[in-house]
Amino acid sequence: MNVSISCEKTTKLTLKAAFSAIINANKDLITKSLSQLILRLKSSQQERSLTQRELLILRLAEQYPNDVGIFSALFLNYIRLEPGQALYLSANEPHAYLLGECIECMAASDNVVRAGLTPKYIDTKTLCDMLTYNQGMPEILSGINLNAYTKRYSPPFDEFEMESCMLPIGQRMRLSSIEGPSILIVLGGSGTLHERDGNAQSLQFGDTVFLSAGTEYDVITNPASKGNLQFYRAGVNSRVLLMD
Repeated sequence: MNVSISCEKTTKLTLKAAFSAIINANKDLITKSLSQLILRLKSSQQERSLTQRELLILRLAEQYPNDVGIFSALFLNYIRLEPGQALYLSANEPHAYLLGECIECMAASDNVVRAGLTPKYIDTKTLCDMLTYNQGMPEILSGINLNAYTKRYSPPFDEFEMESCMLPIGQRMRLSSIEGPSILIVLGGSGTLHERDGNAQSLQFGDTVFLSAGTEYDVITNPASKGNLQFYRAGVNSRVLLMD
């Protein structure tokens, strides 16, 4: 008997039972329990400094009053990403974006299941049944430098990878040719995208552009741009495209 595997299985079952019991509790019990939790934390705040997780619970309670999803803060990792950092999540792993802005790239999916902290449709039973209940901290990616302006983030999934580019005013760079199609989105500044055949396309905040496979592009920041040209490029993971 593999004791390690047995303990891991038991831990997952215990975690599932605890999470399911809370997330599926009746509304009256949820409201009462949250009220008691918030009252205790506010009282403790008069005597000591609260932990980051405790402060998070209070903030979520203001943003989503009486929402059962607030209890998820006691089960999930609380991660604060710095600019330029990224993380990846496998299928059937719960997550919630709490503050700030990010770029999200997803594999093709016909469904997203929610259980709290949202005004959208909630399906707690399906969520509890589908989660992996794996434990541990996710890997934080800092990206690989492709050139002076571009970083690539490659998760261990075949479906996608992403490049982040910050091109200063007055600079130009070449987007290398890749074997698969990709999508570019502009989130700052302005510039021009030039194809090798001479065609050019203006790039402005909010623009999205389909980039053909096997095609090189030159990108130039507009000298009159109000800031650096910031864009992201997403496509199939390059390791798949390099396979024979």
